[in-house]
Amino acid sequence: MSATTNVLSATGLVAGHASTPSVRGIDLTITPGEGSVGVIGGSGVGKSTLLQAITGDLKLRGGRVTFDGRTVGRMGPRDKKRFGVAVRAVRQNGFGGLDPRQTVERAVEGELSRARKAGRATGGTATDVLALMFLEPRFLGRGIRSLSGGERQRLALAAALSTRPDILVLDEPATALDQSLKDAVVRRLVELTTERGTGLLVASHDLELVSRVCQTVHVLADGVFVESGTPHELLTNPVHPVTREIAEALPAAVGAFR
Repeated sequence: MSATTNVLSATGLVAGHASTPSVRGIDLTITPGEGSVGVIGGSGVGKSTLLQAITGDLKLRGGRVTFDGRTVGRMGPRDKKRFGVAVRAVRQNGFGGLDPRQTVERAVEGELSRARKAGRATGGTATDVLALMFLEPRFLGRGIRSLSGGERQRLALAAALSTRPDILVLDEPATALDQSLKDAVVRRLVELTTERGTGLLVASHDLELVSRVCQTVHVLADGVFVESGTPHELLTNPVHPVTREIAEALPAAVGAFR
């Protein structure tokens, strides 16, 4: 499939509560092979709502989301199945759609089966999938429910990557990781998505993390994008008060850019 075809796009997106939507009038496009996109903002500003709406997990109150030119909320069974493999999301809780009652091995084998049925087979094994996110083979027999937050988060990332998606959507992908693992996971994500031409959308409160992964960043506040630019622009020359507040909390990152 052509990388320029499988574009995930939101136009005038409105989602959230009926009386006061969490996000409103959002325009956003993620194109495989053309740079990663970040959404930054504090807790409760609507980042998770935006991601759930753009991946079809939350009904829109306005606007439109399309993938490969098809409206996400109106897809038939066949297109919906394709969308579910081509656009993968990892939620903040780390489960990423995996059944916590399963063993790690069963969950990963299920993902590999999905990849084969969708024509995205990698020829890899469950052990290979775990290795994507630095999980040893000993985890295969573990129940997902028994994993720590960081282990669960890495498993969800590995499972999403196992289908070689066109678009990867991540909500706070490193909150449960210590600094050394966070650094390793971020490097691996950049390597894999660059190598595979995967479109990447990352939402986080952590501008330092987003700046390492994304080429374009949107600042979300009061339900709208209040500022957009490269990480360098937002850290060294912030215009909106919210962006300035975020940048001021990261003196080391600002210094590194300067």
